[in-house]
Amino acid sequence: MPRRNPPRKNSSNQEPRQMLRIIGGEWRSRKVPFPSVENLRPTPDRVRETLFNWLQNITPGARCLDLFAGSGALGLEALSRGASSVTFIDNSPAATYQLKDNLQTLKCQNGEVITSSAINWLEARQTDTEPRYDLVFLDPPFRKDMVPVICELLEKRNLLSDHAVIYIEAESELSQLLVPDSWKENRSKTAGQVTYRLFYKEPS
Repeated sequence: MPRRNPPRKNSSNQEPRQMLRIIGGEWRSRKVPFPSVENLRPTPDRVRETLFNWLQNITPGARCLDLFAGSGALGLEALSRGASSVTFIDNSPAATYQLKDNLQTLKCQNGEVITSSAINWLEARQTDTEPRYDLVFLDPPFRKDMVPVICELLEKRNLLSDHAVIYIEAESELSQLLVPDSWKENRSKTAGQVTYRLFYKEPS
């Protein structure tokens, strides 16, 4: 009986990766990898398409903040559609490493990637001395009650421009979100277990 060679072992220590497709703009239909990290769930294509239809007059030239960036789906989509810059924040080193690599692959100079928890990063901002953002993507882990804390810190640190737009994804059973009084809900939609909302900040 011929001897069979033993199966080769995978020598790579990298996390298994999945692929994310950019929907529109300069990088339309480009695919980039992201790691399989716990709680990392990219915003679905259908939701992103609806969101960026809502934002089509806001994204070009916007300074963006992508909190809980994960795969970078929202920030990359914004850059592809003409945002002037995106700051990506995520606490997973695997996710941020891949994001930096993806930005290099896309030859993008307008993305900054920071490995940190969103709350720690926000708490470290110096009020009135930081850049102010026109468009914020907020997609925290579900059922952790993080939205009120994040929203309060964004306001306290004065990180929002006068007419900022804030996008929030949350579990659909959460019927109301505690957000600052100056944030007015403009649109909302539910897709499966996710409800996504767009808020416009009223200038003080």
